[in-house]
Amino acid sequence: MMLDNLSYYYELFVGLFSASYILSYCLLALFSYYAIKKYLNNKNFIPNNVIIKSNHIPGVSVIAPAFNEGATVVYNVKSLLSLTYPKFEIVLVNDGSTDDTLQKLIKEFDLIKVDFYYQEKIPTNPVRGHYKSTNPLYSKLLVVDKENRKSKADAANVGINSTKYPLFMCTDVDCILKNDTIIKLAKPFIENKKRVIATGAGIRISNSCEVKDGFLVKIHFPKGWYPRFQELEYVRAFLFGRMAWSQINGLLLVSGGLGMFDKEIAIAAGGYWHKSLGEDMELITRMRKYMYDHKLPFLIQYIPESLCWTEVPATKEVLIRQRVRWSRGLIQTLNLHKNIFFNPKYERMGFLIFPYFFMFEFLIPILELIGIVILIISLIVLDIDYIYLIYLTLTVYLFYLIITFISILLDDIIYKNYANTKEIIILVLMAIIEPFCYHPVNVYASLKGYSHFFRQKEQNWGNMQRQGFNTAPKQNQVT
Repeated sequence: MMLDNLSYYYELFVGLFSASYILSYCLLALFSYYAIKKYLNNKNFIPNNVIIKSNHIPGVSVIAPAFNEGATVVYNVKSLLSLTYPKFEIVLVNDGSTDDTLQKLIKEFDLIKVDFYYQEKIPTNPVRGHYKSTNPLYSKLLVVDKENRKSKADAANVGINSTKYPLFMCTDVDCILKNDTIIKLAKPFIENKKRVIATGAGIRISNSCEVKDGFLVKIHFPKGWYPRFQELEYVRAFLFGRMAWSQINGLLLVSGGLGMFDKEIAIAAGGYWHKSLGEDMELITRMRKYMYDHKLPFLIQYIPESLCWTEVPATKEVLIRQRVRWSRGLIQTLNLHKNIFFNPKYERMGFLIFPYFFMFEFLIPILELIGIVILIISLIVLDIDYIYLIYLTLTVYLFYLIITFISILLDDIIYKNYANTKEIIILVLMAIIEPFCYHPVNVYASLKGYSHFFRQKEQNWGNMQRQGFNTAPKQNQVT
């Protein structure tokens, strides 16, 4: 009798959880549709050329931490300096590089060490010096040399302390940005009456793309299994996830690869936490808490445009290291700010956002593992209605396929990033096999990350080695 009851409650739980998961995605799809439609309708409310010619816009500081980037740092800086915006600076933070990163920067950009009023509003590791160029062409460039702390967050905080403008944009030095990236991310700060404290935008995969001297020359569809699976992930995440949460002002994550922030609020919230493995999510959480604590209205917005290209893990080993860090960063943030859960003070953050991330981001890998264990045990002991479970599994699988197919279709209609129909067909085929080939790897990495957190294993970023870009032929160079 007890086994029969256990079987019944297990089937009921699986059914209810699956139904709530499907319902949540339906709501996200609806919110995402309205957010994208609203953005496209208001896209030209303030034309780019008006912003470019204006003298009354907020200045933006672009912060780019760099560690041992000697091979490409010169090209990366030139690419950042080519961004289009009337009032901006590039703050490159040399995070104690052990190679020739700093020497190459000094030589190429005619840098000299200068007296700089450095106010440590956010505590960081010691700063060795600030460098400016003697060449007027590079007047927008500031290079900061600091001691390494094995933390990108600490380097970003040094950058924040060194900036002069009210907005700062954080990116990775090896990311490739569209020319109008600053304009697109700054627009919400200019257009909205309510205070905008952060903005983000879509990130694409640069694996297999052609890059020349730090500039993206030609976009290619990713080669290799893992980059293509991640292409699916990114499309779903940005079109169905980030845009939906943006519509209801519920964003909890602005990607560390590209995000713009209100400097005053970021500093008041304490800046990036150097011990976090998910420093981007953790900063947004603290900025939101600060605004709620001081009863200040605010917005965090996402832009449905691809403005940044970055290289993603191309092998299973590197992918697992990355996802272990992500999952550990997730549970670290949820645990650190557990007082948010169901706290009326934090409104939708306490009653919607945090519970959602706990249920559908943190718990799902654990529930999947438990489900597999129970199914194995049931083969021996329990009497479970397998037909019911098969139908339920097929329903969830088909729903996942529909969501993925719609994401691919929207992405192609809006951005036209794919060269031909063949690439779209390949993505569709990858989506069909993703739950069987790729999803288990992510589940394993998530569980490993949780294990590291609960065992308090020493945390580090791990070696995220990159394969680099294809070099464009000379006749295809773009200036």
